[in-house]
Amino acid sequence: MHKFLALITLLFASAFFYSCSESETEPQLKLPDNLVVTVEYLANGVVKANFKADNAAFFKVNFGTPGEVSQRVDGNTASKTFTERGNFQLNVQAHATETDFVVYSQTISMTATLLGLGPNAGYSSPDSYDGYNKVWSDEFSGSTLSSDWTFELGDGCPANCGWGNQELEFYKKENTSLQDGNLIITAKRESSGTKNYTSSRLITKGKKFFTYGRVDIRAKLPKGQGIWPALWMLGENFSEVGWPKCGEIDIMELVGGTAENRDGTIHGTVHWDHSGSNANYGGKTSLPFGIFNDEYHVFSIIWDAEKIIWLLNNVQYHVIDIRPAELNEFQKPFFFILNVAVGGTWPGSPDGTTVFPQEMKVDYIRVFQKK
Repeated sequence: MHKFLALITLLFASAFFYSCSESETEPQLKLPDNLVVTVEYLANGVVKANFKADNAAFFKVNFGTPGEVSQRVDGNTASKTFTERGNFQLNVQAHATETDFVVYSQTISMTATLLGLGPNAGYSSPDSYDGYNKVWSDEFSGSTLSSDWTFELGDGCPANCGWGNQELEFYKKENTSLQDGNLIITAKRESSGTKNYTSSRLITKGKKFFTYGRVDIRAKLPKGQGIWPALWMLGENFSEVGWPKCGEIDIMELVGGTAENRDGTIHGTVHWDHSGSNANYGGKTSLPFGIFNDEYHVFSIIWDAEKIIWLLNNVQYHVIDIRPAELNEFQKPFFFILNVAVGGTWPGSPDGTTVFPQEMKVDYIRVFQKK
């Protein structure tokens, strides 16, 4: 009998302990999920973030500007007015409690266009340099094109069909205009000759050619798959010796498209003859944010008897030593070429993402030589 009562007592105590333990177990915390954030770029630097999440008690937002801390917001939107160019990291926190939350992050790239800084925004270079004389410039400020320029027309046929690169454009005078102090080359999707695209190509051959100096070209570039703008130079003896024996200096080339940040990357290259074949040496640089269509940049070379240096907005990104005898092409005069090609072996053809027309706007070209 005593054994039976002891067993009943033990079972009752165990059941009571289990019941108390079960009642004291706190429900498991459920974090917010399905956090969705959309970003709207409004006028004059205003960015609006919209967000929602399941099981969120409240949200905190940080737009990533210097010194900013995450702030609790009422509702499902938050806005910020940016005043500087740059990359900023937006963080949206969906909170279950003050210390329990999930985070969404996104980079916001603020460009001159998004900041509403006007159509002429971007980097500008000085009109003079110590130790240099400005020996030639074109500011494109008139209503007619200077006689320093000549148009190259057509598709390069029959001698150089596709301009040596299987390009898809037909060059016309009508695709060049002067407006608001800019030379504008417009690439269009339209038929001309045997081609489905038109553009323009201008040269200073026989009129303005230089050996050595600093060249600054301020321009705003087109964008898109298959778009190929170039600011470049060929040896003045091109007609006599041909390419690549004449030498080529590519001050700037952009191979358009969104893949691999192409619209935000430029190339600086030289070509020369090596035992009857094309030799080349190039470098490239990319913008820290945005693309070259957003605003103006200055593309430069500094060229002397020893080297050629490439600069973007006065920051060096590439250099070549031209003292070796096999590079003697670069000790001779060169003329300028400005063009926007469409298609070709390097950029490939336009596709469904390419928007036409596309414009390259050249604000000025300036040549300085040492005193």
